[in-house]
Amino acid sequence: MITGKNYIGNSRSANGNTTYKTFNPKTNTENETVFTEATSEEIQEAVNLASEAFKTFSTISGAKKATFLNAIADEILELDDALIQTYVSESGLPEGRAKGERGRTIGQLRTFAKLIEEGSWVDARIDPAQPNREPNPRVDLRKMLVPIGPIVVFGASNFPLAFSTAGGDTASALASGCPVIVKSHPMHAGTGELVAGAIVKAAQKTGMPNGVFSNLNSSGIEVGQELVKHPNVKGVGFTGSIRGGRALLDLAAKRKEPIPVFAEMGSVNPVVLLPKALETKATTWAKTYASSITLGTGQFCTNPGLILGIKSEHLNTFIHTLAEEIVQIQPQCMLHPNIHSAYHKNKTQAQDQQNVKTVAAINTVVAENYATQAVASVDGKTFLENSTLHEEVFGPFSLIVKCENEAELEEILANLEGQLTGTVISEQNEVATHANIVKALSNRVGRIIFNGVPTGVEVVPAMLHGGPYPASTDSRFTAVGRDAIKRWVRPFSYQDWPNELLPDELKNENPLQILRLVNDEETKAAL
Repeated sequence: MITGKNYIGNSRSANGNTTYKTFNPKTNTENETVFTEATSEEIQEAVNLASEAFKTFSTISGAKKATFLNAIADEILELDDALIQTYVSESGLPEGRAKGERGRTIGQLRTFAKLIEEGSWVDARIDPAQPNREPNPRVDLRKMLVPIGPIVVFGASNFPLAFSTAGGDTASALASGCPVIVKSHPMHAGTGELVAGAIVKAAQKTGMPNGVFSNLNSSGIEVGQELVKHPNVKGVGFTGSIRGGRALLDLAAKRKEPIPVFAEMGSVNPVVLLPKALETKATTWAKTYASSITLGTGQFCTNPGLILGIKSEHLNTFIHTLAEEIVQIQPQCMLHPNIHSAYHKNKTQAQDQQNVKTVAAINTVVAENYATQAVASVDGKTFLENSTLHEEVFGPFSLIVKCENEAELEEILANLEGQLTGTVISEQNEVATHANIVKALSNRVGRIIFNGVPTGVEVVPAMLHGGPYPASTDSRFTAVGRDAIKRWVRPFSYQDWPNELLPDELKNENPLQILRLVNDEETKAAL
């Protein structure tokens, strides 16, 4: 049942006077539930509970935390159709997308459960004492990763489940041993409350400390700002706009004790079309990219918003086919009227720039909040000189840059801001003759794709979902995959500590049977 209240630890609370409702973009009407924004007192209580919970939760075994994460997954499944219908009513997305995203959320939780149950992720390293070493004895040193403290997670607008209340940030932070306070996204507060209830129920069933999780409602920026500035908050996870992520990063840096902000802030995901690939398969790739550009109404952070090629008749064929194909795809509903309005504004701004030509657009009347996809083109010189054209248009839009030659293409890639992904479309072995292009693209992205599309992010150990700024605030980390846990920990060393007082991960007998680096050799053996 959705109440519109906050979860302050295990208790519901609604002491504030600021209220709001979510919106159904398909029906263009407000949903019924009234949500109450968290007060400063409720924020303080949530952070205090999280700080107390951290003292216990940070010491709970990986096996017990894994039971907690698996219980969250089970409780989310128990929500069944109530969750799916709430998701649909708050996002305008279809049931199939809701069920797929629920499956991804469950998969992420179970992936982290498996990781921490096995335990080797803590990267335990042991260099035993050498008392007889000459000329100086060596002390006993043991190091592992430990959780940093309460984490604030901001729900994402475009993924009401997989990047929100129990999404990858929350799952990885809880797995690391950090309590989580979610700043629920106002566009899908009902979905968030249902999932928050599942997390709280799982916490109670598995004996987790009160305050290990809280969920706070907010229609504006004040709650988030107050959370980030709180001295007992030790890290932030964010998925959203460059403007929002940068504001949080600056706010965290101004604290007396600066804290890490791991923000994934979007991308235009450049796609490079090499000449021979266009010569042989221009039509095929154009059809493929018409689908990728419009997938999910273009509301993925990996949407291909920039396509680059060298001027030729084959590039013209690609553009012509893409234009024909993309207008045949049925327009789809966007997540919210505000997102639809921003898309229309940013698309129009790009199309109105000097020397930009619109090559495909739907001009017929569509339903309210439905996006009309478009493709535009521009010459390489103009693109280099106009930074406005480098900006992301969040929605089903892509800009094609027609470069004079390979040198101009390389220059454009080198001058792009950081991106989540880059793609190279190549004929067999063609890419080997364009090493400079590949190198320039690699320097600007977190993940490079060969003959594919950037849309679709697998939740696997080898995934890197991040990239040079502003794609993310720290390109050394990923927001997807099990390495996402490394954002919420720090290395910690023990020197000459009594064996019986060490964490199990570092004890001589290795009771957890994890893989450790001992005297520069990986082993599960006891000392």
